[in-house]
Amino acid sequence: MNDFLDSILKRDPAARNKLYIILTYPGIKSVFFHFIAHYLWISKLYLLAKILSQFSRFLTGIEIHPGAKIGRNLFIDHGNGVVVGETAEIGNDVTIYHGVTLGGISPSENSHEQVNVKRHPTIMNNVIIGSSAQVLGPITVGKCARIGANTVVLKDVPEHATMVGNPAKNISTNHDSSFKAYGVRDYDDK
Repeated sequence: MNDFLDSILKRDPAARNKLYIILTYPGIKSVFFHFIAHYLWISKLYLLAKILSQFSRFLTGIEIHPGAKIGRNLFIDHGNGVVVGETAEIGNDVTIYHGVTLGGISPSENSHEQVNVKRHPTIMNNVIIGSSAQVLGPITVGKCARIGANTVVLKDVPEHATMVGNPAKNISTNHDSSFKAYGVRDYDDK
């Protein structure tokens, strides 16, 4: 828990101290509840897991399906409106801002055939996903990639890429993997 809180202090210039984070950050609460809900899910206690995830959604405004797999030090900043689908996988030290969807692309088509099929994205380590970005389908976002605010990503993203727009376009392959608050960094001319 200490490493988790330290990772947030390093990534959020608004964070005052660990107690401040624990008491006031909805992303912390949603990740905490998710770990319990995920344990229930993998224990095949599906209804209890889903009830807990919906309780967390009610408290935080963040919906993480209990089947989603989350690595260490996920930071959901502000959080309201974040949705993480059932088969999503999130690596270590990922930062997600409010309004982000890690979703599927065809939930109403032959839904009975999609059970236990990968439908949501895989987010690798050290990725930053900007506000209201939509990352959709069984794609992979490579490590240290940056997804700009309001970007719509429907295809795999290479490592160290900076994606913006709709549809998403790569505007940089800067290999600086250090965290920059709000994804601010120097960009290559393309």
